[in-house]
Amino acid sequence: MKWEVVIGLEVHTQLSTQSKIFSSASTAYGAEPNTQTSVVDVAMPGALPVMNRGAVERAIQLGLAIGGKINRKSIFARKNYFYPDLPKGYQISQFELPVVEGGAIEIQVGDVTKVINVTRAHLEEDAGKSVHEDCHGMTGIDLNRAGTPLLEIVSEPEMRSAAEAVAYAKALHSLVTWIGICDGNMQEGSFRCDVNVSVRPEGQQELGTRREIKNLNSFKFMEQAIKFETQWQIDQIEDGHKIQQATILFDPDSGETRMMRSKEDAHDYRYFPDPDLPPLCISEDWIERVKSEMSELPQLMRERFSTQYGLSAYDASTLTSSKDMAVYFEAMVAAGADAKLAANWIMGDVSATLNREEKSISDSPVSAAALASLVKRVMDNTINNKTAKDVLKKMWESGDTADVIIERDGLKQTTDTGAIEAIIDEVLAANAKAVEEYKSGKLAAINSLMGQCMKASKGKANPGMVTEILTKKLS
Repeated sequence: MKWEVVIGLEVHTQLSTQSKIFSSASTAYGAEPNTQTSVVDVAMPGALPVMNRGAVERAIQLGLAIGGKINRKSIFARKNYFYPDLPKGYQISQFELPVVEGGAIEIQVGDVTKVINVTRAHLEEDAGKSVHEDCHGMTGIDLNRAGTPLLEIVSEPEMRSAAEAVAYAKALHSLVTWIGICDGNMQEGSFRCDVNVSVRPEGQQELGTRREIKNLNSFKFMEQAIKFETQWQIDQIEDGHKIQQATILFDPDSGETRMMRSKEDAHDYRYFPDPDLPPLCISEDWIERVKSEMSELPQLMRERFSTQYGLSAYDASTLTSSKDMAVYFEAMVAAGADAKLAANWIMGDVSATLNREEKSISDSPVSAAALASLVKRVMDNTINNKTAKDVLKKMWESGDTADVIIERDGLKQTTDTGAIEAIIDEVLAANAKAVEEYKSGKLAAINSLMGQCMKASKGKANPGMVTEILTKKLS
């Protein structure tokens, strides 16, 4: 029997506000335990929550970015469950009326483009954190994270492979960091994914019983977890066992999932409207103001890069994979670099070096203007492309400009026709066999001669002029 996996994601996006969702306590990461709390966060009697306007505006931005419906009225509810780091004994969240409904995220898996629909995005508060490692046989509770604003983004169960799920998570991660509502730091828990996985016979419409993999904060671990869980469920069913709905964890060391607890349904949480918070009302004027302040979205920028700069769909998509890269590219073009050459350098040598050094383009020691000046020296034939690669390496290491390095190291390429002809004549005289092979029909022999000419010129001869003159002399 052939099986089909069905995957849906619930992504907890920590919003980039400086204070918590219902209090003025700081959301800064890394403080000493329990130093960033307020009477609201620790549920002191009589303390009342007050809505953070900035959190709402970030939710509106997400709704606009994915083409969702922003509910003009949404309701906060109490989600009741016991957890040692949940001081109130309930979490303030949204249930029946979320702030955002609908919308979609476009993903690319190989050559296939697919649209994943978003069910909802709702505001809620985070819980605290249980600490085990430093408590000598006991469990400590750190409430610094309690009350941190989250936007939980829930997808439809429309993904059919681990690759699609990872592509969706990456696309969403790119979007929330692009519009600035989340810093996207997965190591610090700013972007965490719960993945619902079920399997069913291929062609069956009814969904199988799902198991939810909690708190994945790595795309690599997400892929591993989904692949293991999918095969585990198939093996269980084929061995005659039933899948029990459950919350599970992924162990990166073993590469396996393990059950944490049986999974609750919505009615188990006994949701009811929070009496301390009035309905959240969002006016048209508020939405329009947020919309006017948003930067250009990735999809629109991709389309503009293709039309304005004549870039291929692939180049435009790659350059807009992060906002910093897109800004870097446009800064290069503004500084006078040819758009296609700028794209090639960013996606080629610059990205390769950044990946090797595990840096982002915002950390590049070579600025967009500095790289543009190097590209312009290729454009005006001051140096050839091979020499430019060496110059970039020296710029990266020293911080010197392209012009300084070219002048200091004597790297200007030769465009003097007479000098190039003299070099070619010497090479032809010294390589009679290659000349004869070329004239007898072995056209590849010209590559050897070309290499000898460039070597004789110490890489300074203009390659285009060498090719042109060499071809004429051999004809």
